[in-house]
Amino acid sequence: MNNPEDPSRTQPAQSEAMHRRAEERSVLSASRLSARLIYEVIRRDGEEELNRPSVSLIWSGLAAGILISLSVIAQAVLKAYLPKADWAWLIECFGYSLGFIVVIYGRMQLFTENTITTVMPVVAQRSATCLRKMLRLWGIVLAANVTGATIASAFLLLPGVVPTELADSLLAVARHAVEGTASGNFFRALPAGVLIAALVWVMPGARGESLLIVLAMTWLLAAAGFAHVIAGTVEAGLLVWHGEIGVGHALFRFFLPVLAGNVAGGTAIFTLVTWGQVKNEVAQADEGGQEIGLPSGTRRA
Repeated sequence: MNNPEDPSRTQPAQSEAMHRRAEERSVLSASRLSARLIYEVIRRDGEEELNRPSVSLIWSGLAAGILISLSVIAQAVLKAYLPKADWAWLIECFGYSLGFIVVIYGRMQLFTENTITTVMPVVAQRSATCLRKMLRLWGIVLAANVTGATIASAFLLLPGVVPTELADSLLAVARHAVEGTASGNFFRALPAGVLIAALVWVMPGARGESLLIVLAMTWLLAAAGFAHVIAGTVEAGLLVWHGEIGVGHALFRFFLPVLAGNVAGGTAIFTLVTWGQVKNEVAQADEGGQEIGLPSGTRRA
């Protein structure tokens, strides 16, 4: 009669199980993340953000609003020193990426990222409590972002902060960004909302290429002339502080239409479309009581 505890029989079985687990980890790390796994990364990040203390959201949002001004500064520097040529605009727009790189990699609260990150838990849970948490976070982050962007724009125009030629370039960049009617600004804000939401969606699977993705998508946002509400607040603020446009113009012809366009693009268009491609898989997993496992170290940048 065979002894069930015989090490000669149990060791090969344990070794085979360990080999299978190691093989599964290798497959997960080598393969692309599925849409369901990307959804799960963003949903978990969103739930974490929804439960953060208000004071943390305020300081993080304020820092993001101030540091997004680096996009406007870098673009103005390139504009000031590049030769006057048709192709110079394409190089100049790379400067627009700088503020987004700092904010995204610094894990700061940027309002337009939250049009997908914090919406995913609401769409999944469909509860009034989760919706209230989302609206609370949106209100805090938007107010903090706008405050930070307004402070940054005022500071840049203080005497002696930047050279005269750079100040002129800042104003030129701002005029180009803020021009247009209210309806025109709404429609050019729609694709910007989609782009930022798409950026958040692809980051979990980007691995070592995340910097290139941020650079490419934010460059396209600037080069195509799309409108971003927080970076645009810095630009509108420059013109208001300089006395070129009034607060009413900045608010009703630029800020509110762009805000609506960014939210519609990021939430109503991109988030709901991406939810549509994973909702059946998520429902099946919930019915089966399955826990979605993520590859080690998988998260947004």
